[in-house]
Amino acid sequence: MIAPDQLSDPTVRAFVTAVNAGDRSAFHAVLTPDATMSDDGSDRDIAQWADREIFSSGGHMDVEKESDGGLALIVNYRNDTWGEMRTAWRFITDSGRISRFETGQA
Repeated sequence: MIAPDQLSDPTVRAFVTAVNAGDRSAFHAVLTPDATMSDDGSDRDIAQWADREIFSSGGHMDVEKESDGGLALIVNYRNDTWGEMRTAWRFITDSGRISRFETGQA
């Protein structure tokens, strides 16, 4: 596993750290105001998705590996709703913030 503080991309590092800390403010601060996301190929509302999949269900990311300069991750993701699953995450960044992320089963 790769510790969050060892991730290559500082923006992705901040995202993973915020998720693992359950820190809503830090999570939203790392996103651009018009950020978008998809889960298993379907676009979702970030605020609703994050509340359900991260904050109200104890979401946690254990990063297995990274590629594409740290903008692509393979993660063992777990929460109280779904348990643990192997997921892929892709990030698009803009000026130090995430403008889009895509996640789904790996």
